[in-house]
Amino acid sequence: MPHFAPVRVRGGRYQLRRLARHRRRAVAAGLAVTAAALIAASPGGAERARGHPASAAASSSASASASAHVRERRAVEMVTAPVRIADAATVRLLRRGDRVDVVAADTGGEAEVVAAGVRVTEVPRVDADETGALVVLSVPRTTATRLAGASATSRLAVTLC
Repeated sequence: MPHFAPVRVRGGRYQLRRLARHRRRAVAAGLAVTAAALIAASPGGAERARGHPASAAASSSASASASAHVRERRAVEMVTAPVRIADAATVRLLRRGDRVDVVAADTGGEAEVVAAGVRVTEVPRVDADETGALVVLSVPRTTATRLAGASATSRLAVTLC
């Protein structure tokens, strides 16, 4: 019978040493497993937001006074609003993702900021012969209403934030 070298399974005996050398990976894996276990074991469905009570009435009487201090947050519904800016050269400076203030200037010289810090979502191609240029902004619904009203009565300009 020929002599064979012993057969060794990779990593069996030395796995603990390898984990000690790669401590960050072990900690990250442990945290991920713990988080998954906590989510799976939590009461309630996934449709309910975690971390904050839905309302003061839904919480228990012991924590009712603590939850009274938590404000109910509503998601702001963002809409896209196309806005015609009076100066086409200014619009050429804008890029998608820029933050701008929209200023309405009437013929009497009065200027008012209609929308502050709104995000530019799109800048359509600007023709050189146009008097103004279109910009598409992502704004809350109430701001979109103000923008539409201001564009009907005055000239609009933008300033970069």
